[in-house]
Amino acid sequence: MSTAETSTRRSGEWLQSWDPENEATWDKRLAWKTLIVTTFTLTLCFVAWFLPSAIVPKLNALGYTFTKDQLYWLAAIPGLSGGLMRIFWMVLPPILGTRKMVAITTGMLLFPILGWGVRVQSPTAPYWELLVLAFLAGIGGGAFSGFMPSTSYFFPRRMQGTALGLQAGIGNFGVSLVQLLTPWLIGFGMIGFLGASQQMKVSGKPDVSVWYQNAAFFYVPFIILGVIFAWTLLKSVPIKANIRQQFDIFGNQDTWWMTALYIMTFGTFSGLSAQFGLLMTNLYGSGNAAIVKGAGATAQLLVSGYAVPDPVKYVFLGPLVGAGARVVFSPLTDKMGGARWTLVSGLGLVGSIIYTIGGLVPDTSSAAALQGGFDRFLWGMLAIFLFAGIGNASTFKQMPMIFERRQAGGVIGWTGAIAAFGPFLFGVGLTLMPAATFYWIGVVFAVFCIAVTWMRYARPGAPKVS
Repeated sequence: MSTAETSTRRSGEWLQSWDPENEATWDKRLAWKTLIVTTFTLTLCFVAWFLPSAIVPKLNALGYTFTKDQLYWLAAIPGLSGGLMRIFWMVLPPILGTRKMVAITTGMLLFPILGWGVRVQSPTAPYWELLVLAFLAGIGGGAFSGFMPSTSYFFPRRMQGTALGLQAGIGNFGVSLVQLLTPWLIGFGMIGFLGASQQMKVSGKPDVSVWYQNAAFFYVPFIILGVIFAWTLLKSVPIKANIRQQFDIFGNQDTWWMTALYIMTFGTFSGLSAQFGLLMTNLYGSGNAAIVKGAGATAQLLVSGYAVPDPVKYVFLGPLVGAGARVVFSPLTDKMGGARWTLVSGLGLVGSIIYTIGGLVPDTSSAAALQGGFDRFLWGMLAIFLFAGIGNASTFKQMPMIFERRQAGGVIGWTGAIAAFGPFLFGVGLTLMPAATFYWIGVVFAVFCIAVTWMRYARPGAPKVS
């Protein structure tokens, strides 16, 4: 081991002589250990951030009496708070360092996790209190803009597409994890002192005993482990930049172009992940009065001839596809460049969104028409998640190539902060206008992003090849 490596590894929390671009002194083992620990904790952050999306669609079945709009807002608020908190978290890596930031942030996840675990046990919480819990869930979203830049400090540019893609992609699996495990976790009493069961009442189905608190309490031991791992295993890279210096990224036009591209990709991924279950319920499930509460023989025919989907059986698929695409395509962006894949992402999003629009207005004329519309809706949504995931990988390859190291960390944090408003914007948009209208707006925005990608980054002779 060289003298530089020795000083790097024995200098306490703050590393000395750290330069990932220098192969002779770069501590590869430390870099990958940091990636593993921060990816584990980031996954828990996404669990906390999207826990409301797994709980909110079932609140009325558990005894609450909220309107559709109130439920949309509950699912949207974590996106609003996550975006706001990312603006704060993006400046923390140079100030707190990786070790303190990751450990403290992970510990803070206990507030929303424990809060939701308590409040689902009895339908007595006032709406404002659930809004507060939804807001606190945004801590998990805010963490992304601190964790990702700090991890980028540990890897050379040639590997950042893979490293950041793995961290973000596996972290994104936290969305699918909470939505996949929730239906299983609520099905049995885990430990008696965690609370009694609740009766879940769904129209047209027998009452079911559930333990919805399990969906939250299950993650508490892992959060505690995450805090311990972060505090004992992580180091911090001394990046000299105060808050004022970090904000110089806003004088660079590429900051704004990359923000738009990341809104197209991660904004779509996070927005649809939060609203997928509610949208499915309101279009094709128990939230559609034309299917469930219609009058006369026609309504009975539709109920008996069409299997009303249970969102919990499908909602995890979208985030799973998107997160998987981010992991799989990240190494390809290192080999082929990020801009090409961002172009593929934009073109794919335009096509898949247009295809999905045809399934956003259910045809209630027959059970077959309803089933066909649902199939189109589901496959179209999964295609959107796929291409959004590809773009999530490619944009995170582009940013370290376009900006110098200190600025790249800030831009990663900033773009992540703005795109984190996706769940909020999607919730508001689906509340204010028909879903098809909102999706057409998405098509127009994606076309704009395709033009930006081609002109600025992907065409031969582009100003910034990335």
